[in-house]
Amino acid sequence: MKFDRNTVVGFSLLAILFIFYFTYNTKQQKAAMAEQARQDSIARAMQPKVDSAAIHLDAVRADSQLHVARAGMFQQAAQGSEQLVFAENSVFKIAFTNKGGQPQYVELKQFKNAETGQPVKLAAADFNKISYAINTSANQSSQTADLFFSNGKVEQGPSGSQVVTFELKGGDSAQSSTFITHQYIIYPDAYKIDFNIQLVQPGQLLTQGNLNLLWQYEAHQQESDLDFERQNTQVGYMENGSFDYHTIGKTDIVEFNKSVEWIGVRQRFFNTFLVAKNKFSGGRMEWKMPAEGDSHVVSQSTANMRIPVNPGATASVPLSIFYGPSDYNILKREGMGLSKLVNLGQGIYAFVRPLNQYIIIPIFNFFKGFVSSYGIIIALLTLIIRLLISPLTYSSYLSGAKMKALRPEIAKLKEKHGDDQQAMSMDQMKLFREAGVNPLGGCIPALFQIPIFFALYSFFNSNVDLRAVDFLWATDLSAYDAPIKFGFNIPLLGNHLSLFTITAVITSLLISVYSMSMTPDQSNPMMKYMPYIMPVFLLFIFNRLPSALTWYYTVSNIITLILQFIIQNYIIDHDKILAKIDANRKKPKTKSKWQERLEQMQQQQKQMQERNKKK
Repeated sequence: MKFDRNTVVGFSLLAILFIFYFTYNTKQQKAAMAEQARQDSIARAMQPKVDSAAIHLDAVRADSQLHVARAGMFQQAAQGSEQLVFAENSVFKIAFTNKGGQPQYVELKQFKNAETGQPVKLAAADFNKISYAINTSANQSSQTADLFFSNGKVEQGPSGSQVVTFELKGGDSAQSSTFITHQYIIYPDAYKIDFNIQLVQPGQLLTQGNLNLLWQYEAHQQESDLDFERQNTQVGYMENGSFDYHTIGKTDIVEFNKSVEWIGVRQRFFNTFLVAKNKFSGGRMEWKMPAEGDSHVVSQSTANMRIPVNPGATASVPLSIFYGPSDYNILKREGMGLSKLVNLGQGIYAFVRPLNQYIIIPIFNFFKGFVSSYGIIIALLTLIIRLLISPLTYSSYLSGAKMKALRPEIAKLKEKHGDDQQAMSMDQMKLFREAGVNPLGGCIPALFQIPIFFALYSFFNSNVDLRAVDFLWATDLSAYDAPIKFGFNIPLLGNHLSLFTITAVITSLLISVYSMSMTPDQSNPMMKYMPYIMPVFLLFIFNRLPSALTWYYTVSNIITLILQFIIQNYIIDHDKILAKIDANRKKPKTKSKWQERLEQMQQQQKQMQERNKKK
């Protein structure tokens, strides 16, 4: 198709008109929308204002009326004023509320919140609740947490205990009688309290002979590092005599199909347990991480547990609640396996738990009995551990000394074989065998120290004794020391620099330098520089770990350097080593099956390389 000049001009004018039309039409639509919005705004302004406060008040009245209606024979308890009563012993102070006849909060006397400096409070949020459903009339039920019990009274009990009692009355106002009694027993110097529920006519109050207990618990931040506290928060339970736990993370649920002795929540250093003395027959527990806006909430958990209640004129449901520190020694004395929730080695690291229970904790407790500084206790604990593994350390250094004695001969082999790594490896293995030297002798003892490190990592991470304890420049041995703060975040490192981490890295580098001086030169560049690279990695791994652990690592490294110097210069006789190597060479050698297979594989690889070269 051929376009002439007039056609082109026509199409151009038509395009301009279309552009003008759409531009103009768009402007008109926007103007119309703006005018409509203005008119709507005027109309809304002219309308009578809605009294939001009145609407809210009407909603509250409607809820209150519904609540009273559901209360049935307990209508007198449906409304009232909340009042608190207090009881305390040497370790905590508990506030009880008459609304639900339950604990309002627990204040631990011997522990301070790391953020506020105030005493640690547990179960102090509105979310917290201990309640169960009761039948109030035909087809009506209420939660005990929504009803007002009689004002609690505190009385002295036997052996210095205190007894707090709440009663829930029902029936006609003229003939009201007690149907439910909540009794709490607080013992001297104990974190556990007994909670007894006494029911009159339980067959009438409960459905199908079960008390369906609701336990809601919200853990609030107690430590300076909220993220680390969340990482170390768990729920645990003892089901049919078997302990299990879950780390708080995404929302999760566990169903209980067997009898349950107890359920609990541990937020790193503080535990709350709910114990059924006659066992829960089943139930479920769910937990979740808080929303982003809940900056001080560590976790929320909700448990619905079932307790069978024997029919009769009266019934008693014995429970107990533990509010206190995650202290292995205290929980061990309480029994019932509560101490299993203390992380002394869990999951794939469960194999180090016996090491903590039977070696590290007893040694730590021994020194705690007469040494006041926990930093010194950690140093003494480190010294004892290093003495216990000193035979392995000596074996490692002896192997290193033998390797050093063979350095001249290894150097000759390198000159002989040049770049032929296969032939070099075969002759080097032959040399080691003739001299009676195990090239892995220096590595195997080091492997035995790995369980010790994992055990101490768990121990220092969970030991409440170290919480808020200062040592040198560290203000809290249970958290990282941060004398150097950047004011901004560095990827992998954080916003601070731990000085104990620096000392651990420097002493690790010194060990690497000394160890490399005792071993044959490495032809593999990666193996040559690996001992220097690993200590640098520690800088990023250790910087956010508890300063107790990095202090231990520093002390352990210093002891290692001292032992290296003493053993190499005053204990190991290098002349005797050379004489023993010569004597070993003269002895007839028998190859193990493993050595024979290894040499066969090396020989086959060498032959394949030679064939490839000929091709």
